[in-house]
Amino acid sequence: MMNYAVFLRGVNVGGINIKMAVLRTALATLPVSNVKTLLASGNVVCTAESSAAELKSKVEALLRESFAYEAWVVVVNESELAAIVHACPYPDDDATHHAYVTLSAEPAVLDELARHAGEIPGAELARLAPNALAWRAATGGTLENPFSKLSARPRYKSTTTTRNLRTLLKCRDAML
Repeated sequence: MMNYAVFLRGVNVGGINIKMAVLRTALATLPVSNVKTLLASGNVVCTAESSAAELKSKVEALLRESFAYEAWVVVVNESELAAIVHACPYPDDDATHHAYVTLSAEPAVLDELARHAGEIPGAELARLAPNALAWRAATGGTLENPFSKLSARPRYKSTTTTRNLRTLLKCRDAML
């Protein structure tokens, strides 16, 4: 059995609204246990015998069937999440900046994002793991941040999701 964090892309934004209690009920139909949802933005922790890739496939199929939207998720196991959080050089609580982590099951996508970010003056990026890239945005300026705009492009929609570092800490702690 392995503990996982499952991060849903684009939930409770852009017209895709899923109540977390309904999500937990739907996920209970899969071969998972200890399902918990955190916040209302599609953060799930659970235990499964499946590999991360198998769990990703099962969750995406379930979401597409149950909630009728083109669902994508990123699945990270407990030790990977702990390593990502530990490797982040940015503080989780800073009055002037917020720390974010963009996650992807496809490291090549993060390589591409990092290359493009190199063209953005002043972009602060840190590769935390093959599947995680950290960056910062000024408080109140996340949506205007050039890297935020870059990573939000439709090209990356099916392969990435971004979470505030504080959210990753909550997910890590929920697995303990």
